[in-house]
Amino acid sequence: MQKTSYNIAIDGPAGAGKSTIARLVARRLGFVYVDTGAMYRAMALYFIRQGIGPEDEAAISQAAKAAGITIRYEDGAQQVILNGENVSGLIRSEQVGNMASATSAYPAVRAHLLDLQRDLAAYTDVIMDGRDIGTCILPDADAKIFLTASSRVRALRRYKELVEKGEMCNLQEIEQDIIERDQRDMTRKIAPLKQAEDAVLVDGSEMTIEEVADRIIQVAVSHGLKVE
Repeated sequence: MQKTSYNIAIDGPAGAGKSTIARLVARRLGFVYVDTGAMYRAMALYFIRQGIGPEDEAAISQAAKAAGITIRYEDGAQQVILNGENVSGLIRSEQVGNMASATSAYPAVRAHLLDLQRDLAAYTDVIMDGRDIGTCILPDADAKIFLTASSRVRALRRYKELVEKGEMCNLQEIEQDIIERDQRDMTRKIAPLKQAEDAVLVDGSEMTIEEVADRIIQVAVSHGLKVE
């Protein structure tokens, strides 16, 4: 398939602000932010409609091949399309979430969604974030960013979120959890977290969200993106 689009890949550890930044950059550039979680949920909805239980890996693996899923934007709002049907309002239920959690680990599901994500990126200007976008999912992305922040900054962000929700929490425990998660993500056998060789490191510890977005757009422009 001949690529006719511009792709931005953002990788980085948990709590670095990847999704928030990616959505902001997408809005500013008019790109599609590829919400991979929403795609897994649409797949889960398809399995539910087929009457397949989450434990039936063989049936799940076979059914996944018939699920066509893509993302588009209408009036600035994300629309998730399953086999031609807009299912955006149907994929946020607890039932769908539980099915997505149970089936997302199956290799056949991940492989099919990988193909769909690459197909979308081939003809649509997209920005995608995760742990292995630049290394595995979009290795030929035009611009690659490795977005990080110190474990203390990431812990503080999480701490503030929890406090605002009225939850009791301990900052030191949160930071320790983040450090341990980083270690797990970096040492896992399948698609470990690592900076792609051609990725630009952006440390957002002392930057605002807008400043990080500006930096990412600067990197994209330096890698051939034309901005009007």
